[in-house]
Amino acid sequence: MKIFTAEQIRNCDQYTIKNEPISSIQLMERAAEACVEWISENCNHHRNFAIFCGSGNNGGDGFAVARLLYQKGFDIDIFTNSKAKFSPDAQENFKHIKEISGITVREFKDALNYRFDSRTVIIDALFGTGLSRNLEGEVKELVEFLNLKNNIKISIDLPSGLLADGMSDADAVIFEADYTLSFQFWKKSFLHIETGKFTGKFQILDINLSQDYIEETESDDFVVDDEIVKKIFKVRNEFSHKGTYGKATIAGGSYGKIGAAVLSTRAALRTGAGLTFVLAPKCGYEILQTSDPEAMFIEGGADYIDRFEIDETSVCGIGPGLGTHKKTSESLLKFLKNYSKPLILDADALNILAENPDNLLLIPEKSIITPHPKEFERLFGNTDNSFERTVLAQKKALELQIYIVLKDHHTQIITPEGKVFYNITGNSGLAKGGSGDILTGIITSLLAQHYSEEQAAVLGVWFHGKAAELASEMHSKESMLPTDVIAEFGNVFAELNAKVQKVL
Repeated sequence: MKIFTAEQIRNCDQYTIKNEPISSIQLMERAAEACVEWISENCNHHRNFAIFCGSGNNGGDGFAVARLLYQKGFDIDIFTNSKAKFSPDAQENFKHIKEISGITVREFKDALNYRFDSRTVIIDALFGTGLSRNLEGEVKELVEFLNLKNNIKISIDLPSGLLADGMSDADAVIFEADYTLSFQFWKKSFLHIETGKFTGKFQILDINLSQDYIEETESDDFVVDDEIVKKIFKVRNEFSHKGTYGKATIAGGSYGKIGAAVLSTRAALRTGAGLTFVLAPKCGYEILQTSDPEAMFIEGGADYIDRFEIDETSVCGIGPGLGTHKKTSESLLKFLKNYSKPLILDADALNILAENPDNLLLIPEKSIITPHPKEFERLFGNTDNSFERTVLAQKKALELQIYIVLKDHHTQIITPEGKVFYNITGNSGLAKGGSGDILTGIITSLLAQHYSEEQAAVLGVWFHGKAAELASEMHSKESMLPTDVIAEFGNVFAELNAKVQKVL
């Protein structure tokens, strides 16, 4: 799914109004109906709604939501600035509200003395995507007051005070929603750690905006959804053999860190590579051969790897448990100087590269690197926030002609062309040592199976997160282990095959 800017979303609204055709007030009604359907299904244990409406179209959405909820039998109190100059559509819906005797209309200041009981839901319809400044004055004080309430809070389209496309000021006041009901599109601010925390759980509501506009309008930002994954995934050919699915080599492990190589190797095996090799030090031989007997062992040293001997026909993932011993570092840099095929670099391989900025020039073009934020900082320098980090990653991906998998709550896959794919699978159960090693094995295996670099990175990150979701259902986020994630790979593949195969 494409991510559009606030301006592009407004243009999409106008295009839909002009070409469907549909009036703007009818489109607002459509959006309100989608919200009310979700609210009535999910808030049926609550009877009272305190709805805070601004003077723009977001407020118009709020007035329409209030009317429709009232018609479903809920008790409604509206808070607004009745003396404000409303947008035409907001004014029209406000007029309908005033004609309903059962809905109480109050001023914003009346909220201070209002009784918010435990069954009251607060709905924020103060500002939508049109906001380009910090909240101030009466509205700022109102949002600060509402944020102190323990009631369930729902924002319509966007939490008030949050910008759709980037960072708000550090001292900005933003409505802290438990749920956000957003129309048609993800907003970029939903996907970054500094801003996404204000949205709570969010639901993207389809309000049938113009598909022509969506298809024809360019964007470099995407959410990795089912449609993208279905286009990438290749159903396994029944008339195939192990040579069809390539060779994958995991290079990693050192004394005390063989477990990382085990996890990465097992992930590569379970993701479907035809042949899997593991290049590791001799101290890991028995462990690896016992834990992953399907993989072929290549000795690369005694207690650490001091030589990289990799089959040219194999796709290589380097880094899990590698260590940064001087001889390992020297050997890796020498190997990269003479190696030109795309590969995957993670963990200690990235830490070795970060020791000297010139080392970055040794990364073969089209390679995939998978840094977490601290590793990214060591490689490319500090940034003030995750938005700036993404921009820097786009710059470096272009300069080095590589793919950057920037691991975060919503991991981003950044291409040399500047495209950014935001992954939305996964959970905090992955915040454990070993999770990144699994991801390296997955991506290495997919690249060996002749997925393109972009496809391998996008599908690999999605797959990793999806398996983590299934693992957390079985074991909880707190208790799940990386091995539990690998154990769910088969279920993810079963789901993928069901999505894409033609069935009678």
